[in-house]
Amino acid sequence: MAKIEFNKQKRDALLDKLTRYLDRELDCEASPLQAGFLLDFISEQMGPYYYNQGVQDAQQLFRDKLEDAVYEIEKPFVD
Repeated sequence: MAKIEFNKQKRDALLDKLTRYLDRELDCEASPLQAGFLLDFISEQMGPYYYNQGVQDAQQLFRDKLEDAVYEIEKPFVD
């Protein structure tokens, strides 16, 4: 799997959310550098789990849709 990277706008938005969360919920102030290291850690160490779950969810959705599509093209039996 390729390294998870965000463009500057998305990364800045994530860093803003992360620093606000740390401050509000954990009463922990983090500098932008510290928050960046934490975001990198989360992306590298935990990101693949979220990514893989998304892939598995998409695979299941495709299987369900394909199964529905196959039933829709069945011809009824004429007795």
